Amino acid sequence: MTPAAPSPAAPSRLSLYLNLIRWDRPAGTYLLLWPTLSALWMAADGWPGWHLMLVFTIGTFLMRSAGCAVNDVADRDFDKHVKRTAQRPVTAGLVSVKEALVLGAVLSLVAFGLVLTTNPPTILLSFAALAVTILYPFTKRWVSMPQAVLGVAFSFGIPMAFSAALGGREWSLQAIAASVPLSAWGLLAANLFWVLAYDTEYAMVDRDDDIRIGIKTSALTLGRFDVIGVMTFYVVFLALWAALGLRLGMGHWFLAGLAAAAAQVVWHYTLIKDRGRDGCFKAFRENHWVGFAIFAGTVLDLALR
Repeated sequence: MTPAAPSPAAPSRLSLYLNLIRWDRPAGTYLLLWPTLSALWMAADGWPGWHLMLVFTIGTFLMRSAGCAVNDVADRDFDKHVKRTAQRPVTAGLVSVKEALVLGAVLSLVAFGLVLTTNPPTILLSFAALAVTILYPFTKRWVSMPQAVLGVAFSFGIPMAFSAALGGREWSLQAIAASVPLSAWGLLAANLFWVLAYDTEYAMVDRDDDIRIGIKTSALTLGRFDVIGVMTFYVVFLALWAALGLRLGMGHWFLAGLAAAAAQVVWHYTLIKDRGRDGCFKAFRENHWVGFAIFAGTVLDLALR
């Protein structure tokens, strides 16, 4: 008689928590990080120093991780109907709702501790950033293009970078206005269009499942104009980022970085034009290289003046 094969060991709590915060899928962190660091370099007119560099790099990772925990709690009843997300720890019942929320709260508090080392305008902006992060997962129920809300959440590091680099010690809305120029808010709006582009590609992957479970996405709202919409979002993003960067004093290397990003956008079109799941998902996953190209151009431009 052949002995029964031993059952696989249950995953540890640590491995479940790491899975919950997408530790093995850092692309989402990069999508947040590159525009934030680009803004930080612009605001500081070059190297911002190790303190701000570490605050925004570590803070970005922590807040993206906290956002994943909150998102999985909010979407747990939807995710179980989608093959790609059905085994997420909260959806599969391996991590409780309470555990996920506590983990998200702890990560947010650690991130807030980093923000406390900056200045009052940045601290005040962090509350707005947290509110949008918490709000986003629930907008899929009643907003036709919830990706726009995600765009605000994923772009809020831009004004925070300017306030951290340029802000004073006063606790007031006037202090925020003094440290965050209109061009920085414009960069937030521009970056929102990039988020619309790549998260619509992501939504195109799950289009059939989303129709079945009844949530709203930009891919469903755009319908047969989804590919045109994605490319339009990319063009608006690149055009606004170029115009605002030039207004902030950027030069040729910055534009070279944008050209490299634009070349990738053309490649993304070849991936999504047939609306195949694999192509759309690959376009989404590789989008962080678009942001990196712009960041690299920004760093070179300011370093080589």
